[in-house]
Amino acid sequence: MLSSVDGKISTGDVDARDFDRDLPALPGVGEGLAQYYELERCTDLFALNSGRVMAKTGVNEAGPAAVRLPVSFVIADDHHLTLAGIDHLLGRCRRLFLATANPEHPVFARQGAEGLEILPFDGRIDFGELLRTLKAQHGVERLTIQTGGTLNALLLRQGLVDRVSLVLAPALVGGATTPTLVDGPPLRDAAELRQVKALVLDEVRRLQHSWLLLDYEVINGEGAA
Repeated sequence: MLSSVDGKISTGDVDARDFDRDLPALPGVGEGLAQYYELERCTDLFALNSGRVMAKTGVNEAGPAAVRLPVSFVIADDHHLTLAGIDHLLGRCRRLFLATANPEHPVFARQGAEGLEILPFDGRIDFGELLRTLKAQHGVERLTIQTGGTLNALLLRQGLVDRVSLVLAPALVGGATTPTLVDGPPLRDAAELRQVKALVLDEVRRLQHSWLLLDYEVINGEGAA
């Protein structure tokens, strides 16, 4: 995940504000951004993301993909992707696994398309079941999670994340409503403190232009919600 030093994953709380769009223009920050993209290319062959994040990056308006990546995408979406966005993703990734609890999702118009696997759910997406299905039926042993703060919180609190790899941009963004690495409902009761995830530091790597790579193991045990 790409983050500022204060834990923000965007430059603001509206769709027009985005790290990919804004960081290149920031002196002292943009010079090192290419390192993140290079590290991103070395991640797992399966990547989990949300339709919300995909829509924010512009896939619905992107048109046909120019390059097919060797990575398979697992996208959780109920109502953010359009048919045009789905077509773009089908041309962009090796395989597209789309999980949805929306029986009227536009992806069903492409049912049977080459490289497409639709994973339907009743009511809401069960991410534990999604990961079990990916492993049992499709041989997915590892995948990189690149979702927003709300879904990151849900996955962490359910004990579904075992490693955290952070690339820290040398910037302080601020903003009370700017998305962070882990959002979701705040903790209020003492009993909820079991949802706090302790980490074990495995690696610190100093990158160029004051950027950092931090790699942690997540301690999941009885505290998993």
